[in-house]
Amino acid sequence: MNPKKEVPAVLATEKKPSYLQEEYLKSCKKHKQMIQFLRVFILVQFLIVWELLSDFCIIDSFFFSSPSRMMKLFLDMCHDFEIFYHIGITLFETILSFFIVNVISILISILLLSSSKVSEIAEPYLVILNALPKSALAPLIIVWLGTGAKTIIVAGISVAIFGSIINLYSGFKQVDEEKIKLIYTLGGTKKDSIFKVIIPSSIPIILSNMKVNIGLSLVGVIIGEFLAARSGLGYLIIYGSQVFQLDLLILSIVLLCIIAMALYQSIQLTERLYLKK
Repeated sequence: MNPKKEVPAVLATEKKPSYLQEEYLKSCKKHKQMIQFLRVFILVQFLIVWELLSDFCIIDSFFFSSPSRMMKLFLDMCHDFEIFYHIGITLFETILSFFIVNVISILISILLLSSSKVSEIAEPYLVILNALPKSALAPLIIVWLGTGAKTIIVAGISVAIFGSIINLYSGFKQVDEEKIKLIYTLGGTKKDSIFKVIIPSSIPIILSNMKVNIGLSLVGVIIGEFLAARSGLGYLIIYGSQVFQLDLLILSIVLLCIIAMALYQSIQLTERLYLKK
């Protein structure tokens, strides 16, 4: 008789999830679904109450607008694609500012990390520039660069760049020192420790920093559009306030909220994909 084949230990230990595990996974799924439902429910209820208060003249729709008035205005502006033009301008300026901020902040953080002397000299200047109200720089940027997209992009960069450098540099310094010592023990150089240990280990920190930068870049772009633009959602906000077309002003603010949420979710999705990978 042939001896029975033994089941490999790995296969023998593989079992289906237990009842408690299945119940836990179901409870997690239900919790996520409940959170999503409540978020949508609160938003819908807010819009309904807002609309009813306006319809029954409890609030003045001229000053506070209403969801129906904003939707009508949005559809009217869709006919000639005017609203999409302004949205596209703001999106382009924000994404370009965001890209430049991340590239520059990573390069400068690597420079600070590679030279302790440079980091000690530059640290107080970075702290001061980060604490400086960026809206105070906008008029000066306009004087230097004039009006136009270039000025707005620089305004967007100025809001996010200094905080981004500080956060990335602090994150790079928190990498496990034992891994860096191992690189040196194996004959590696400072360049090897930065590009083979510190940066790969700091990818989650870089992604988290990006989620902050995307919001700050949008804020900087809107500040720039307030002062030096003839297009974009920031321009529509200023124009709406000047001519007392408050439906346009509130619609632009709502669109900015949607854009901010979409940009943040895109970065968060990228972070989730990286963590799964």
